[in-house]
Amino acid sequence: MPLWLREHSWRQTLSAVYLSLPLRGARATPGSIFCSERYLKVSVPPFLFEAVLFAPIDDTNSTAKIGDGNIFFTLYKKEPAMWDSLTLANTDKEQLQYLRENAVLKAQEKAKEETKARKITKQEHKKYALEATMKLEEAERKRIEDLKEKERQKVAKELELWKNQQKDGDTYKSIQKEEELYQEIEPLKERKNEKMNKTQIPNEGTSKTRFKSTKGCSCSIFSQNLKEEQLPAPRAAATIKVNFTPRVFPTALRESRVAEEEEWLHKQAEARRIMNSDLSELEDLKEEEKNPDWLKDKGNKMFAMGDYLGAVNAYNLAVRLNSSLPLLYLNRAACHLKLRNLHKAIEDSSKALELLTPPVPDNEKARVKAHVRRGTAFCQLELYTEGLQDYEAALKIDPRNEDIEKDAEKIRHLIQGTMQSS
Repeated sequence: MPLWLREHSWRQTLSAVYLSLPLRGARATPGSIFCSERYLKVSVPPFLFEAVLFAPIDDTNSTAKIGDGNIFFTLYKKEPAMWDSLTLANTDKEQLQYLRENAVLKAQEKAKEETKARKITKQEHKKYALEATMKLEEAERKRIEDLKEKERQKVAKELELWKNQQKDGDTYKSIQKEEELYQEIEPLKERKNEKMNKTQIPNEGTSKTRFKSTKGCSCSIFSQNLKEEQLPAPRAAATIKVNFTPRVFPTALRESRVAEEEEWLHKQAEARRIMNSDLSELEDLKEEEKNPDWLKDKGNKMFAMGDYLGAVNAYNLAVRLNSSLPLLYLNRAACHLKLRNLHKAIEDSSKALELLTPPVPDNEKARVKAHVRRGTAFCQLELYTEGLQDYEAALKIDPRNEDIEKDAEKIRHLIQGTMQSS
């Protein structure tokens, strides 16, 4: 039978009621307090306190503070007024039962509404995050396209400028060659004219013929010599050497993720070092069977098919190959739970938590699973206090997980029942 707490002190103002309730050495938690508009209950085994309030209060904004062996309530009134007493006088059992059931129903409806509101808020956050990610990707895509377009325009301008320079250079060279040709032809013409003037011409037809033939001969020889002089010298042969940065991965350096590749190479080198050092008995295995990631996937498939012992063997070999992967211990702990190897499950969960450091958002889910599996093993060993600590640690990481919260509440009831029976 519970012991009723009769001793309490209270005072009030027009807008609030301040209630102090002594605990008499008992330890209270927020789950020990239940409050609604007209009903207040504190259950701290072996003590119990119930009160039907004189008037309705605002249970949403009202607070309770636990400390110094007391619980201090600050209850805000819905309507400003002075109460004649803290509780409603002449309350029979039927009315108390009605108020208690009504308060529980309202609390359940309120919890459902809060859960629904949390789900809606979570969906809105996901939608907002998706839209923000799409906008960022679109902005990044546009930025890259603008950079490509600017680079394309820059190259086009440089190519056009080079073509113009080549064209101007060719024009200048042709003009220079024409001037040189003119300078060489003019003296020859003057010499020929002088010779023709000094020479007597007996027959006009003969002179014309000779002049034509001489002219044709001189022009032909000159043009041939000029062509020979205009031929450019052959270009010198050369060899251009192109050196590329040596890389393990075939992708280009600008398209690769250097940090992830280095981490992968480090893991592969570590796995090879371990295999070559003390696992000589694994020489008969295939190449993929020496890969811890392949063994982990194989263990996961066996676990899904219900072959828990085979999954444990796969995880054992993977741990021997690489003992720094926390997921191997986490998955093996799940197998041990199925096989009722509770102490081994606790050991593997603890090892996984040691490797999942430092605590970062990327390993939140893994840490939650490790705490839940270790807490489950503790509870199956009837170590409910240790199990509750693990479940509360999981709730601190993921406070919106309703399943973990329900399991933690069940464990609290089991602890209270154990204390009452003792």
